[in-house]
Amino acid sequence: MAGLTRYAHPLRTTAPVGPAADLDAFAAMTRGANFVGLGEVSHGSKDVFTVKERVLRQLVEREGFSAFAMEINWSAAARLNTYLTTGRGDLRQIMREEFQHAYGLTNTEEYLHLFTWVREHNRAGGRQVRLVGMDFADVNPEQYERILGWTGEHAPGLLPELQRHYAALRALPGGVTTRLETYMGLPLAERKKMADDAGAAYRLLKQHATTDPWALQDARVVSQMATSFAFDSDDPAQATAANRHRDRTLAENAVWWQRRTGDRIVVSGHDGHVAYDSAVPAVFPVTMGADLRELVGREYVAVGTTIDSGDYRARTANGESGVFTVAPAAPGSNEYTLDQVPHRDFYIDLRAARRAPDVGAWLDTARPTYVIPGRYPNDPTPPLALGRAFDIVIHLHTVRASVLLPPTK
Repeated sequence: MAGLTRYAHPLRTTAPVGPAADLDAFAAMTRGANFVGLGEVSHGSKDVFTVKERVLRQLVEREGFSAFAMEINWSAAARLNTYLTTGRGDLRQIMREEFQHAYGLTNTEEYLHLFTWVREHNRAGGRQVRLVGMDFADVNPEQYERILGWTGEHAPGLLPELQRHYAALRALPGGVTTRLETYMGLPLAERKKMADDAGAAYRLLKQHATTDPWALQDARVVSQMATSFAFDSDDPAQATAANRHRDRTLAENAVWWQRRTGDRIVVSGHDGHVAYDSAVPAVFPVTMGADLRELVGREYVAVGTTIDSGDYRARTANGESGVFTVAPAAPGSNEYTLDQVPHRDFYIDLRAARRAPDVGAWLDTARPTYVIPGRYPNDPTPPLALGRAFDIVIHLHTVRASVLLPPTK
């Protein structure tokens, strides 16, 4: 489409290193935002994540961003953040221990490279880049110890009651996969009781006048996690409500961090979370992107990624990782038209393009779009209107599957 070509900015490379003058226009498109959502069409495509690192580097080095929020657990990010800011710990070990179960697709060479760059940037001095976990499916023991440690030192009278409220949660066996599978296997009534206790612990700390805000946020995330396990996943309405809880919580955790620290923050997640509109509203009724727009207004800019074809990694029904392929986009899809632009890889400011009547009408029409879930088999092409879902789109002609880190010998 000639109209799209007028607004397209070619990418020199998808690799994260080298000159970056081709991203000058991208920096201008996001200037003034405190939150830039960087989407991913799949959780398992290598080139999507190398482009993410490339964009992150430019936003950090040229635009002053200093936080990277990921669709990973709050407690996992806390461990990684210690390494990134101090060098303490072993990066591969932390990734191996924290990126398990549904988060196993994150234990990749691409994220190892990104984290290594952040560590080198931080070691060089200047404003530190910190890692934020917006998600909450698992809470590791260190998080409970931070809460109880602060309480024992500053509000010892609350300690016995907090220990009682957290007793069942802290008794879950160690290791992310074991802990999650044990928790999911508990009777619903027991999980609801644990959610009530986690909520009571959070309220107890919230009512204490001098509670440290970081300890309170740790407790809030524990309550978010326990609440997520109190939904009945066998009830479709409850499963949808659980997804609604998750997207809202992802947004609230990112906003809490930015408001608390003042960091300009890159919010990294699946296109389905970053977007303003949901591609599958019956399952994900309101997206994180819509919540962020409600909470912070124009401070949020949503960037989606699209592909014409390629490979991706996903989890199969038995929990194993496999590599799968999407064929070149079919006529009538968003990607088919995007791939007619005479650049292999490029990005477009959809806000500007929508002002052209012919392009605006095309962008505002829902049509099949690759939105690839983390599980296989899946339906990767639900209808989506790109102009209503994103402010900017990065289009890649083809992608390779992400590369998992080898297990430790």
